[in-house]
Amino acid sequence: MTRGLAAVARYLRGASSGTLLRQWPLAVLAGVVLLLWLSADLTAAGTTPVLQAAILVVFAMSAWAFELFPEPSVTLLFFLLAMLFHVAKPGIIFAGFQSTAWWLIFGGSITAAAVHTTGLGLRLARLLFGRIAHSYHAAVAAVAVAAVALAFVMPSTIGRVLLLSPIVTAFADRLGLKPGRPGRDGLIVTMAAASYMPPTTILPANVPNTILLGAAESLYGVKLTYGPYLLLHFPVLGVLKTVLLVALVCRIFPERGPLRAAPRAAEAPMSRDEKLLAVVLAASLLLFATDFLHEISPAWISLAAGVFCLLPGARLVSPKTFSERVSIIPLIYIAGILGVASLVADGGLGALLSRFLLHLANLTPGHVTANLAILAAIDAALGFVTTVTSLPAVLTPLAGDFAAASGLPLYTVLMLEVVAFSIVFLPYQSPPMMIALHLGGVGLKGVTRFCLALAAATIAVLLPLDYLWWRLLGLIQ
Repeated sequence: MTRGLAAVARYLRGASSGTLLRQWPLAVLAGVVLLLWLSADLTAAGTTPVLQAAILVVFAMSAWAFELFPEPSVTLLFFLLAMLFHVAKPGIIFAGFQSTAWWLIFGGSITAAAVHTTGLGLRLARLLFGRIAHSYHAAVAAVAVAAVALAFVMPSTIGRVLLLSPIVTAFADRLGLKPGRPGRDGLIVTMAAASYMPPTTILPANVPNTILLGAAESLYGVKLTYGPYLLLHFPVLGVLKTVLLVALVCRIFPERGPLRAAPRAAEAPMSRDEKLLAVVLAASLLLFATDFLHEISPAWISLAAGVFCLLPGARLVSPKTFSERVSIIPLIYIAGILGVASLVADGGLGALLSRFLLHLANLTPGHVTANLAILAAIDAALGFVTTVTSLPAVLTPLAGDFAAASGLPLYTVLMLEVVAFSIVFLPYQSPPMMIALHLGGVGLKGVTRFCLALAAATIAVLLPLDYLWWRLLGLIQ
């Protein structure tokens, strides 16, 4: 044994730091496999292996957050290990491929390819942002306002991201912001963040909002309505957060000096393909905005638009364009994220963790401010082991227990969930943001800095203002 340890020590002394860094992820993977194998004997027969689920979830989230392996390796490892160790049923592990969100993304990816190849994206960029070319700050603000405004008429974050991605990319090209420039990354990050974070304050605009809406009514008979929800959340977490978001993007992704926009050439008439695609997009947008009338899922609207673009008669996306521009990597990644969320929710891990945190919190009725802060911290902490998209599915069934322990009204506890899922500490917590970053080719290091800075500013500045606003409205006594 002594000789073995000495050999390891000699290897470590002789190995370069680069070699050790390259082998570090493999060591982590080996450790995870060992923990899963050792914990298999601790799993009670016929029950969900919560310990194994916790090990696998922590591994997947950490690997995504710190980029231990290139995508799609992390996601495929999650699928493989979950099935090899029987962590959950296949229907839970592969729930992402069955979800409407995955098919919405798939259909939208085809449409996005059509927007790019037909040239409609560049035309729309000139239409939306044609006069915004004198400063980078104005460009970032314009993208943020467009993303938030679209949330009032289009009730799907992923749909908005897929619609805006090629338009914002074309806008960056027009401003001379080539790939690799911080300003280009800044515009894409602005679109990604503004498409998700501020719209959490608009009731039908995001998936978490609608999950909270349905769960609150089905579990407690609490009906959330558009106007009061907007009044409670939008002024601070919507408007002020958008202003803060723009300021941080300009600081973390700076562009010095005036932009060199391409000269405005005479606008050519729309081609046949552009006209046809414009009709498809307009019809999709109309159906997205009126889903409360026809009750067709945005996923099937998106898929129908994508399939139409592929049809021989339409000729908007050729098989060659489909294979080149519709990337499978973000689709696999999203399936993995949704699979992790399903494992947390259906496997009981989220409920177990929240009850443990609630026990540690030792809430005392009557201490309103302290209880609000503690519950908000618990809600936000759970976002690290699941996605913000699935957070209401985990938290809403526990809201009654939280209200009883804290002495707070049930409605107030439910509204605290909005505060939690509106904050994104790390990019992987928001699948729509990750889709936008993948489509825009933006690396995660700068985005992680941005998310952490925005989360810190939200907690330090916006949450106290939100508290005062809630008191002014009478929600907190």
